[in-house]
Amino acid sequence: MNAIVALCHFCELHGPRTLFCTEVLHSPLPQGASSGDISGQNEQAEEEEGGIQMSSRIRSHSPAEGASADSSSPGPKKSDMCEASGCRSLAGGHPGYVSHDKETSIKYVSHQHPNHPQLFSIVRQACVRSLSCEVCPGREGPIFFGDEQHGFVFSHTFFIKDSLARGFQRWYSIITIMMDRIYLINSWPFLLGKIRGIIDELQGKALKVFEAEQYGCPQRAQRMNTAFTPFLHQRNGNAARSLTSLTNDENLWACLHTSFAWLLKACGSRLTEKLLEGAPTEDTLVQMEKLADLKEESEGWDGSEEEEKPSSQPEVVEGQELSKCSPETSLMPDCNSWNVAHRRLSVFRSLRHMRQVLGASAFRMLAWHVLMGNQVIWKARDVDLVQSAFDVLRTMLPVGCVRIIPYSDQYEEAYRCNFLGLSPYVQIPSHILSSEFAVLVEVRAATRSSLYPTLFDDEQSLNKYEFVVTSGSPVAADRVGPTILNKIEAALTNQNLSVDVVDQCLVCLKEEWMNKVKVLFKFTKVDSRPKEDTQKLLSILGAAEEDNVKLLKFWMTGLSKTYKSHLMSTVRSPTSSESRN
Repeated sequence: MNAIVALCHFCELHGPRTLFCTEVLHSPLPQGASSGDISGQNEQAEEEEGGIQMSSRIRSHSPAEGASADSSSPGPKKSDMCEASGCRSLAGGHPGYVSHDKETSIKYVSHQHPNHPQLFSIVRQACVRSLSCEVCPGREGPIFFGDEQHGFVFSHTFFIKDSLARGFQRWYSIITIMMDRIYLINSWPFLLGKIRGIIDELQGKALKVFEAEQYGCPQRAQRMNTAFTPFLHQRNGNAARSLTSLTNDENLWACLHTSFAWLLKACGSRLTEKLLEGAPTEDTLVQMEKLADLKEESEGWDGSEEEEKPSSQPEVVEGQELSKCSPETSLMPDCNSWNVAHRRLSVFRSLRHMRQVLGASAFRMLAWHVLMGNQVIWKARDVDLVQSAFDVLRTMLPVGCVRIIPYSDQYEEAYRCNFLGLSPYVQIPSHILSSEFAVLVEVRAATRSSLYPTLFDDEQSLNKYEFVVTSGSPVAADRVGPTILNKIEAALTNQNLSVDVVDQCLVCLKEEWMNKVKVLFKFTKVDSRPKEDTQKLLSILGAAEEDNVKLLKFWMTGLSKTYKSHLMSTVRSPTSSESRN
């Protein structure tokens, strides 16, 4: 995250002062930076500062070119410094701290002040505002301020106990400065929690020191017994003590460096930008609805007592499946590694691969039934082969139109699934075999298959099978068919298009026809237009043919509940308003 985190202090002699700041560097360090290692010091500080979090990825630490009072950095003059280092974090000549993030090659550098004059001015102004005018009620807590020119600031002011200070406490703030207002506002909850943890750690240590000092020499009674002295004399004689003295922690600045560096890294990685291209598709909406239904169902099962055993009939959910293997599959012995690898190759990899294996005419018949919503039945021994076939064929349909039972030992009616996998021994009713609303694919052993097919040849691995596609209503070769089927076949036969490009073509074609489905649904189901107007609309949509109309009506069942309820609510609202008038 391109930001600066700083610790500020209100000095009674000089007003608001910056004590310690950590910034992000994307460029190499200055040539004058030394290469010493202070990792041991930071590890010791981490052990003593157990409550301050530190990123495990920031491993190597080395001193950086510092900003001491004698250097040419844009910090305050030495004459403006408090005695006993009240306005100073790092001692004179201290080089500062650097953490190297090896994953991103980013360096987190800590000094008392930023070396860059413009950054120094921005931090200085934010420091003054955080400890003067930009404070919340009670002078302790978080606040947001800033502008486009000087940056935006998240500031959290707090008090540290000091037995020698007026009111027995001193005023500090931790500020986070960046130019991106939206990002900083979105990071408010994260920054508030982490910075509050750092503050609690500092206040806890200072409270222990304060109680020990008060126990040894109570300052309140001593002050009451002391004669009145002029305010100016008292102020000059009671310079602010350093924060390391107030907390009794010599490794405080190393711990703050690791905490600030982790804060910058974690806050920068928790939010990422994502490009959204338009509204979510119907498939996305349906998948979100089904995930919500599954979550509610799982919560219901978790909260209920032990239920009855499930029936022998396999259950099915739209777009998802529950497999029920046949006895022959469950009793098969374990295969060796060669057979397992060979079985994995005996599957369909894409629609183009399936078309090459089945043949053009058989694939066209199968694809026509899939697009029309008819029941597709596969009979085979190989469960993986059937599953791969359904995974490939379902890509032609919207998610809401897919209902799969991948493997069963009994026939299931078409209203329960439009993709059904069966064992070769399952009897299919005769009226289904002769029905024009079903297609059967039987996978048989090939008569001229090789006993030892080549392991790495996908085409030859399926040569051991013979695929027979039958239906009560075979699709004639000269039949035009739905428009989307012709476009799918054109994409599959174009060898210049890769498999990935064909997949994107399918996505675009499905979205195009789902838009036509939405228009037809709105026109017929919501507006209740007459048939004549519907025919005119279908002509305008380029879907007046019989197969296109059947396809649109079937795909209408795949519309999401969100879209349907949205249409109904927009139609009913004007009617209700008119009735009230």
